[in-house]
Amino acid sequence: MFAIVRTGGKQYRVAAGDKIVVEKIDGEAGASVSLSDVLFAAKDGAAQAIEGLTVTAEIIAQAKGDKVIVFKKRRRHNYRRRNGHRQRHTILRITAVGDSKAPAKTAEA
Repeated sequence: MFAIVRTGGKQYRVAAGDKIVVEKIDGEAGASVSLSDVLFAAKDGAAQAIEGLTVTAEIIAQAKGDKVIVFKKRRRHNYRRRNGHRQRHTILRITAVGDSKAPAKTAEA
């Protein structure tokens, strides 16, 4: 089963067990988060009802993205400005989509 959820102004296609990087969500690593803004859900190629459907995820880490350099220049006026920015984001592991859960991890010898 998969679902399309909206968080941080963007849409993500998720299934149980997936890892996604989204805009910053408050919470510590290991905390559980519920994504309730589900736009579409399907199972075995058939659309499912989305009323009351939630996607549960576990926060893996809070991190920062790559640095983006903002450089402004006006020619012939000796005007140069350099600024950098690193966007904060959250890494999530999808644990369940509705009632379907991710398979448990098994330790291999």
